[in-house]
Order: sequence, then C-alpha cells, then structure tokens
Amino acid sequence: MHRPSHRSARTPVPPDPAVLGALLARHGWRRRGGTPGAYSRWTPPDGTGTSLLLPESRGYPDSADLLTEALTALERSPDPSARDILLSLRVPGDEIRWQREVPDPGIPAAVWAAQERLRAGARAMLLAAALAAHERAGYHGARHRRRAEAALDPLLVGPAPGGRELTVFVPVGPDERDRTGRPVTTALLRALYATRDATDYQRATGGREAFESAVEAGVCQELTEAIITLVRGSEGIRMDLHWSPTAGPPEGFAAHPEPVEFSPGDLSVLREAGARYIRNEPSVPVRLTGTVVRMRRDRPGGAGVVRLRVLTGAEVTQVRIALGEDDYRIAGHAHLLGLPVRVSGRLESRGGFRRLADAAGVMPLTVDDAERDRLLKTLQENPDFFEEGCGDG
Repeated sequence: MHRPSHRSARTPVPPDPAVLGALLARHGWRRRGGTPGAYSRWTPPDGTGTSLLLPESRGYPDSADLLTEALTALERSPDPSARDILLSLRVPGDEIRWQREVPDPGIPAAVWAAQERLRAGARAMLLAAALAAHERAGYHGARHRRRAEAALDPLLVGPAPGGRELTVFVPVGPDERDRTGRPVTTALLRALYATRDATDYQRATGGREAFESAVEAGVCQELTEAIITLVRGSEGIRMDLHWSPTAGPPEGFAAHPEPVEFSPGDLSVLREAGARYIRNEPSVPVRLTGTVVRMRRDRPGGAGVVRLRVLTGAEVTQVRIALGEDDYRIAGHAHLLGLPVRVSGRLESRGGFRRLADAAGVMPLTVDDAERDRLLKTLQENPDFFEEGCGDG
C-alpha cells in the first residue's frame, strides 16, 4: 500500500458534480440551500470556513468555473475531510475507514506508536481479506502471501492523525475491467460481518460453531489477529466502507453498508477463535520444486535440515525440511551444482505452513543452460549460501 503525497491529492480535471456532491455528503459536509436546478451551497462539517458552490450538472452554464473554484476551496480548506475528498476524486474507488478510540497519546513518540499500530492493524486486516479473496481457509500462514501482498500494491493510505483515524482508498474504475480492487473490499466486508455475528453468537451462547461456518465467509486467524491488534489498548474500533460513487455498489451488497465495531469485550472470543483456527487447519500434501538455500546438521554424516526456496508446488516462499542422510547428501550436491530439487511431503500448519514434514524422494532436476546460469549466478551473489552448502555446519 502507498501513502499519497500532497500532489496526488490534486485532481487534474473537473469532476462530475454528482460524484463530488456524494463525496461531500459522505464526509459530513452540509447542503445549505442554493438555486434548485442550478447549483447548491455546501458548508464544512463544523459549520465554519469557506462554503462551496456546486453546480447541479455539467449542463449549467458556469459549471466548469464553479467546479474549479470548489476544488481550489477544498485544497485551501483546513477541514481534515477536504484532503480525503480530493484523494477520492484523484483515485476514484472504494473508501475503507478505521476509527480507533484511544486517549490523546500526548508525547510525539506515543503519537507515532499509535499511528503505526493503526496502520499495521489496517494492513493486516486488508491482507487477511486479500487471502480470503483468493482461497477460504481458517489459517493461511505463508500460503498465497505473495499474491495477497501484490493485491494491496494499488491501495493508497491516507494520513492517520493521532492514531485515531485512517482511510484507505481502493482504486475502482467505472469499467468492470478496472475493478481489480473490488475482491479485497467485498471479501473484507463479508468477513467482518461474519466475524461480528460469530463473536456475538459465542458471547451469547458459548457455542463455537458459528466461527467454524464463518470460514466460508472469509473469516480466518489472520483476520481475528488483525482485529485484536487494533482493539488492544483502545476502547474499541469501528470500520466503515463506502463504495465508489462512480462505480456504485457491487451486486448483492447494500448501497450504504452498516459499520462494524469491535470492543475489548470481544478480545477473549477472538483469541480463542484464532487459536482454534490454527489447531484445526490440516496439513497439505505437496510435491515441491525449489532451490536449496540453507543446509545444517550437527555433525558430519547423518541427518540434517535444509531450507528450500520454493519455485513450484505451493504458494509459499520458503520451507524448512528435515532430511535423512541420503536425501541430505543429494540436496547438498544439487545445491553445489546449482540445480533445483523435487521433494514430496506434508506442508504443516504449525509454524505457518513453513515446514515440510515426512519429506521423501529428494531428486535433482535437470534444467536448460539459461536457467542453470541464473541459478549459478544466484549462488555466486549469495556466498553464505554456497559456504553452507559445502560444509556440515
């Protein structure tokens, strides 16, 4: 996710008056009269400061001038919502807003810590949504993480004043082909509602089955942990989602989604659910292809442990594998020759799907000259890996 600069808050062309009006209303600006069918007057949320004149449509004779003056007034407005409105115009899309109820941090170091906690919790929540959009699972661990993180790259993060409020902008164009960010926002909203319902059910009845069925709605350990991060040390959090006024709501969702809130009273239920997701997620049988990047054993000869950088077979970056003496020797020879290996086993949920259990059948693979040169270059650029491959240490 990117943090927009001041320049990115500017919009190069006059916006659609209907879109600007929807954004003003969303951010608490009040419509105060005007001339019906011609223009309307809008004042900031606190009722002070410069008001805006907004044409009803682009068909009004002075619409371009009024829109330009309105944008200039927003750029100069001291109201915090003005920047968010300009960002929404610059990057049309969905808005996700977090509000975290915390006391005034006071000293600058505490303010910075509160801001970073809010940003970290929001990113973790969006990452959980991106994981759920790709695959439903109670615990994702390291699986599909690269793909999920790539899905967050286009998102823009607004300022987090005092660690209390944060807005993330998810670009969504008017064309269906431009709506690559929508799976994240829809998955997040669906999963948050399901988490809230499951938490209420367990607190009211003591039953845990609601969290089990909530996995199909995208609830996972990563989401419960993100909520815990945001709630801990606060009096509660609130999430609001607003659809792009240009694209409108996706099919099957309300035009104005209800906000979702969590409080410290929910923490014990969320912790328990997250731990249960980790315990219950089964191991996954896989056949991996990868390059050996670390080797270690306690003494010459015998079994050892290798770390494999995964190329194919599972959506994880690296795995740790305990090998018997023969397989360890084969892996070492492949490492020295710059060859990838293939190995079968069970990807265990313990440790976040970063360990391959019951590994067997280690086999070097032949690669073409170009791929071999690339692998050897990697070894040359990482001498520590090469030295570890040569020795038993």
